[in-house]
Amino acid sequence: MRIALINGSPKVKRSASENILTALKKLFAESDTVLEFKLRTPTLSSRKIEEISKCNVLVFAFPLYVDEIPSHLINCLYQIETYLKANADKDITVYALVNCGFFEGRQNSTALEMMENWCKKAGVSWGQGIGIGGGGMLSGMTNVPDGQGPMKCMWNALNVVANNIKNCTSSENIYVSPSFPRFVYKLGGNAGWRKQIQANGLSRKDLFIKK
Repeated sequence: MRIALINGSPKVKRSASENILTALKKLFAESDTVLEFKLRTPTLSSRKIEEISKCNVLVFAFPLYVDEIPSHLINCLYQIETYLKANADKDITVYALVNCGFFEGRQNSTALEMMENWCKKAGVSWGQGIGIGGGGMLSGMTNVPDGQGPMKCMWNALNVVANNIKNCTSSENIYVSPSFPRFVYKLGGNAGWRKQIQANGLSRKDLFIKK
């Protein structure tokens, strides 16, 4: 089986999408052929499109932008769709891992629905999606042991999806949030904003300036 792990984050490094795919990759067997792709710009080379389309499974990971798929990734999806329609014999199953800065993972439901609709247009099978809340924490949790910490729920969901990927089966979407109270997440987020504003030579009052 050829599995494509497709990072759709525009970030060059330290993206939540990269961390999620790294965690997922650990759950595959050594016998699986896992190829990794990074889609940061709106244009794909014909070679990259062909390499992606040769895979049995496509796993897209990307951040939520204004409740939907990032615009550059939408362009990439259109290019892949065009190629797949011209090569109708492709037997491909698609999975999507969407993260957002909101606490609630269900905030990603619209983006997952968009991915499912794209599968219908491209003529491929929809497998499953995970909507992950608290994505802003992931880049700071690389040293937390797998399956532990506040994102344990995400790890459990990845195990479910990995099993479905191995069998190319479909299932209901999963929505996960950090395993601690929402107000704690809000406190941590506010502390992060204060730290950033101080690093840029401003004060806490500047956060409330209205223009």
